[in-house]
This record gives sequence, structure tokens and C-alpha cells, in this order.
Amino acid sequence: MRGEGRGEVSAGGVRAGPPGSSARRAVHVVSGRRLGDAHPRQEGPADLRLVPPALAAWATAALALDASVAVAVGIALVCLVVAAVLSARAGVLSVRTEVLSVRTEVLSARRRWAGVTFAATLLCVGAAAVSAGLHGADVRRGPVPGLAREYAIVTAEVEIGSDPRLSRPKVRGDRVTSAAVLVPGVVRRVEVRDGTSVATRTPVLMIVDAEESARPEAAPAGAGSPWLGLLPSTRVRVTGRLAPATVGGDRVAGVLRVRDGGPPSVVAEPSAAQRVAGRLRAGLREATDGLPADARALLPGLVVGDTGRITPELDEAFKETDLAHTLAVSGSNLTIILALLLGPPGLAQRVERRGLAPRLGISLRGTALLGGGLTLGFVVVCRPDPSVLRAAACGAVVLLALATGRRRSLLPALATAVLLLVLYDPWLARSYGFLLSVLATGALLTVAPRWSAGLRRRGVPPRLAEALAAAGAAQALCAPVVAVLSARVSLVAVPCNLLVEFAVAPATVLGFAALVTAPVAMPVAKALAWCASWPAGWIAGIARAGAALPGGGVDWPGGWTGALLLALATVAVLLVVRRLLGRPWLCAVCGVLLVLAVVQPPRLTRVLTGWPPPGWRLAMCDVGQGDATVLAAGDGTGVVVDAGPDPALVDRCLRTLGITRVPLVVLTHFHADHVAGLPGVLRGREVGAIETTGFEEPVGQVEFVRREAAARKVPVVRAVARERRRAGPLDWEVLWPPPRQTPEPEGPNDASVALGVRSGGLRMLLLGDLEPPAQRALARSPGAGRWREVDVLKVAHHGSAYQDPDLIRAVAPRVALISCGADNSYGHPAPSTVAALRAGGARVLRTDRDGALAVVGAGGALRVARD
Repeated sequence: MRGEGRGEVSAGGVRAGPPGSSARRAVHVVSGRRLGDAHPRQEGPADLRLVPPALAAWATAALALDASVAVAVGIALVCLVVAAVLSARAGVLSVRTEVLSVRTEVLSARRRWAGVTFAATLLCVGAAAVSAGLHGADVRRGPVPGLAREYAIVTAEVEIGSDPRLSRPKVRGDRVTSAAVLVPGVVRRVEVRDGTSVATRTPVLMIVDAEESARPEAAPAGAGSPWLGLLPSTRVRVTGRLAPATVGGDRVAGVLRVRDGGPPSVVAEPSAAQRVAGRLRAGLREATDGLPADARALLPGLVVGDTGRITPELDEAFKETDLAHTLAVSGSNLTIILALLLGPPGLAQRVERRGLAPRLGISLRGTALLGGGLTLGFVVVCRPDPSVLRAAACGAVVLLALATGRRRSLLPALATAVLLLVLYDPWLARSYGFLLSVLATGALLTVAPRWSAGLRRRGVPPRLAEALAAAGAAQALCAPVVAVLSARVSLVAVPCNLLVEFAVAPATVLGFAALVTAPVAMPVAKALAWCASWPAGWIAGIARAGAALPGGGVDWPGGWTGALLLALATVAVLLVVRRLLGRPWLCAVCGVLLVLAVVQPPRLTRVLTGWPPPGWRLAMCDVGQGDATVLAAGDGTGVVVDAGPDPALVDRCLRTLGITRVPLVVLTHFHADHVAGLPGVLRGREVGAIETTGFEEPVGQVEFVRREAAARKVPVVRAVARERRRAGPLDWEVLWPPPRQTPEPEGPNDASVALGVRSGGLRMLLLGDLEPPAQRALARSPGAGRWREVDVLKVAHHGSAYQDPDLIRAVAPRVALISCGADNSYGHPAPSTVAALRAGGARVLRTDRDGALAVVGAGGALRVARD
């Protein structure tokens, strides 16, 4: 019988169906009578018909961006012809099967739907090929690519494409890269060799040297650049050197380096919408000016994606805990605002629907229009960048699908969003951010409901089950892609996301309230921002706490091979967890073991790994090409001498050593490979003071140290020769530099702080980066005679060839330690230095080959352990 085995809805009511389907039939009948009388939720198998077209368009766009327009059009024509043939055959098949049996009709209908789906897929492939071909041609057409290959100096009119941003500083040897402003844009007109001006439309990335003169004392380098205030759609006239793109990816035709960091020459003002958005964003920044540092940095990023105040340390903490999505505009931001308007999504079409809209008497249709207006305003205020468009599409489409109460419409909604976004901006097809957004949204729509139902069946409260399922599903699907990018897997991502989940909504709502209030009532906006600072500060605190856990993450193979391995490992873990859920005691044991692996109590870690060895006196951290040494000063206490070039590396070293209190940080001099890691030392530890040399160069690094110290209220003092200090079993003496160094040092190296250290009967000499002139002067200085024939020598300047042989002979160390990076470009340590040390009877160890080193012993007993 036709329709056997299922209930069917027609215009007149419900056809007969199998026993037990009356409840489902009743819901369909009511929903057919009047919208809003009941909850029209449709359960059933997922509707996957739009998934193949969306995936095919995605793959085509990723591949066709490198193809010519002719090839893309050819692909589209072939797809169009094949789709037309398939559609025609499907129509003929439909006519021929009308006279056949019902069963044959059902089979033919399935074939017809398969043919239609395949035809739709071909059409989407053709459309994606054309769109990608045209977008890819923008990068290759016109004179700009050729001028970039010639490294030509050009004058061009550039339209700003998105927010200018400061580049993250990078350590290059003993220096940090100079501040620069990155400005994505489109070249609209360029002057060629003969002086003629050619109109074009070519995307480029401008790199503008930051102007330092306008920078406030406490602001990061480059923060005063006038380029940071430019709004999208502004046109500027610049002169600079074009070069092939080495940053910015294949989305740009070249890099335009502008050496003049002064005020830009504006030739066309931004659009009215962008001016309004700029005023709103500036108002939010002003409203958050008086907040604590973390909330001041995080709130603009959480609300409108303004990450200009996010410090590298805070950014790293969010990455290590997989909370980086809270620093950027995401679909959850829009979902929260629309949910405030609509109420709980599942009630959007019910009489008792909640939210602000029904309380204000707004009809369902008016609510939909208002939601569309909010979505448009969201895109304008947060800038129409690809990430914002992606967030708006995913957030709005999925929320509207949820609002209908039709679970089967969720995947088609996501597939529609993916298809439209890829056709609008094919470059998203190569974006890891886009892939992560789709995976996270797909996990929430497909995997999370099943996991939530399974947890509820095992007695987990509904709210907790939903939160656990959502966080776990998103992490399971996104972790392999994150591993590709960072070669690291976070073990605290799920708990950290759960802990911040309840704070995101109030921070976002209050932040948006401050955003719209700031232009008309700044005191009210400041009050709202102060209220929002509490949940925002909680989010930042969770990120910092999670990142500070010793076992918060594990290194993992990078690339897609590592992603595949992680996917297999995730499946294996899920299978094990599924079996463990029925055994509560075993679950508890596994949970305790996981907590111990993440927290890694120092005593337990020492027993299991042997590191750090009992009774260690000095530890030299493996921080790459730089210096970071720790002197044991009691249980959990250590004096840190230099911080290395990377906060994450020195922080990890201190965590493995169990150091939670630092009475003193000695920065021997201000080169980046000794001070750039200072935030890692200060992270989550009680620090008494920072002691530095009196030779304050380079100026940028001096300001960096003072800024970090001021942010944490740590005093900065100056080291002077003959100064003596003591901390627990440790005492030390400053040997260099003298109060008045004569002659003036030639550079920061010769002004390094040198220390003579005693601990447990061992005598240790730490020379910083002193070079031969200062080494000879140190050997002749008063008190230097007490530091001959030491037990341990920290070799100066990473073991470079510039050493004073007389000092090496006079010191005559039993052990010489060298801190240097593997395969460094400086050739450290120099073979001549290593040979001289060994000729004097010293055992030479180096971090590039031996890893982290720990000196153990007392008196005559001395050994060195390796991590």
C-alpha cells in the first residue's frame, strides 16, 4: 500500500501510519493548522542533500583559485551541460514510471532525487569554479604582480580592506624585529615606469614602519602609529617597494613595504557605515580604558574582534588552552545577541516564546526582520572581514534553523552557509579558520546532541550533559586541525571551555550594551564595561591558569600526518571512554590519573621522571638561542638569571623545576635573547624584584622590561658590583659592572651583570654575555681573586669565539655550561672555545645537544644531570 510504514501529512490532515506514530502525527497536524500553537520539532534522519554540493563547491574553490579564468569557465560549461542532461533524463524517468507499481515509483523517486542532487552538485561546482577563477585572476592580473617580481618602487592608491594591526615582535638573535603595521588593502591605481597611472584591482599587504614618536610611554612599540586609526574603505596614496608575497598567503599579489611611517596621505574618506562603526569601536575602547589590564584587552576582542590590546603573553595563554576563538568574532557572539532577542531558540515559534521581542510586543515576522537588521549591524560594526562574514553566516543561519524547531534543517542550514560563503569569497576554502568554524558548528549540530542524550541516560544533569557534549564534540573534531597549526594538543581545552562558557554570554551582552551606549552616554557605557570586566577577567584568568599547568598540553607531530594520527587517537579514546562510562569507579581512577598528568605535582614528577634531580643547585634551561638559568633557593623557590627569548619555553622550564616563587630575576643585559621571555617568568609566580644592568640599551627592550614589571607591580633595581644577597641556602655577589664603567662599554654585552654564586659548598660563576675587554677588566677588578678555580662556569656569550683565555685559565672550571640553540646561525659554541675549556680540564655541556642541565652535589661531589 502506498505510504506504508509512515504517517504522512496532506492538506486535509494525516494519513494512516504505523502504530505508535500518533504523537508524531498530532504534532504535524497542529503545526499545519496554526503557527505558534505548538512546538513543531521534526525528528528523524539528518537531511544530507545539500552536503555534497557544499563540499564539492568547497573543494572546487580551493583548487580553482590557481586556475585561469578560461579553465574555470570551461569547467563551469561542462558541469552545466552534464547537469542539464541529467535533469532531462530524470524528467523522462519520472514520466515513464507513473504507470508502474508503487514500489517501483519509490525506487525511481530515490534515483530521481540522486540525479537531482548530482546535478545540483555539478552546478555548484561550476559556480565555485567561476567564482574562484575570477578571484584568483584578481591576484595575477594587472601590473602589480610583475612589479613585485622586480622589487620595484611604486606610487599607488590603496583602498584599505580591513583593520590595520601591529605585527607581533619576533626575536632575531639579540634583537627584536622592529614594530610594523600590517594593512591589508587593494591597489586601485598604480604609476608605472613611464609615469602613466594604470587602474587595477589587485590585493596586496602593506607593511608600514611604525612611527615611534607618538607612542605613549606605557604603550607597546608601534601603538602610536597613525596608520592604526585608518578605517576600511579609506583610500591612501603611498610610495613604497613592492616585493613577492612572503606573508599574507597566496591571497595577495605582493607586499608593499612603506618605509615612511608618518601620517598617511588620505585621498578618499571611508564610507558612512565604516565611520559609524569606527565611532562605536572607539567608544568601546574609551569605555574600557579604566578596566584591569586583562579585561581592558579582552573585552573589545570578545565583542567586536578588536585585538589590538591583547599582549603576546595573553594571546599565547588563549592558544595553549584552545580558547583563541573567544579573542575573535565568532558565530557565538551573534547567536548570543539574537538569542537575547528571540529567547531560547526552541521556543521561537511557540505561543510562550520568550526574549525581548515578545515582551516588547514585536510580532514573529517583525522579530525576524529585527534579527536580520542586527545581523547586518553586527557585520558593519565588526568589519566585513572574511572571519566576520563567516561568523555572521554560520551564527544567523544556524540560529534561524534552531528557531524553527526543525532539527533536520540544521545540517542543510550549515551546508547553505558554507556554499554561500565559498561562492562569495572562494579564498575561505583555503582558510584554516573557516575549516575550524565549520567543524565546530557541525560538531554542535550532529555529534553533541547524541553525546548529550547518552550522558543524560547515564544520569548526568541535562544542562551539564549539554555543556560537556558541546565542548567535547567541538574539541574532538577540531583538535586534528589545531595540531596541524600548532603541533601541540591541549589537555585542558574541554575543562577550560566549560569554565568560561557561562561567562561568555554576560561579557558579550554587557559589552555590546557598552558599545551602543558609549556614543550617547559614556558614564553609562563605563559602568556597563565595568560590569562586563568581571566575566571577561574570569575568562582571561581561566586561560592563564590553564596555560600555567605543567601538563596542560603535549607536543604532537605537525602537518596532516599528525592530524591523522590525532584523529585515530581520538577515536580510540572515545571507544575507551564509552566502555568506561558504565564503570564509575574506573572512571574516577582515570579522572584522577588525568588530573595528576595535567597538574604534575613536583614531588610526583620527580619520582616518575627523575627531573629535576634531588638536591639540584643550578639548572640551565633549554630555551634555544638565549640564556635562562635558575639557582635553587629553597622548596619551590629559585633566583632566575635571564629569561631567554621565548616566554613559553622559560615558563615550561620553571614549571618542570617546580618554581612558584622568584625572590629576584636578574637580567644580565637587555638583549632580546635574555629578556624577551620575561612574561613567562612572571606568569603565575610570586616575583620579588627585577635586577638589571645600568646600561639601558637597546631602548625598546628596556621599555619592554619596565612595562612588564609595571604591569605586575614588580620593582626594577640596578645591579652594582660588590652587592651581596642571600636567599635560603643560596648567596651571591655581583662582580660586574662597576658603578662607573671606564671606558664606556661598546655595547650591552660588556655591561652584562656577572655573578659569583655559592650554594651547598659549590662555587659558580655566571658571566652573562661579557666579551674579552670586560672579561679582562673583571679579572683585574677587586674581589675577582675570590672566584678563581670555580666548580661551575656559565660560559659567556653562548660560547662564542670572543673569550679571554687568561680568564678561562684563571677560573679553571670543573664543569662549563653553554646555553645555545641547535643549528644557530652564529656558530655557537665556537670550536676554539670548547677546545680551550677542555684543555683546562673542564667537562663541557651544551643545551643544543644535551638539553636542559642541572648541577647536583655539594662540596667535592659534583655531577650534572640532563633532562
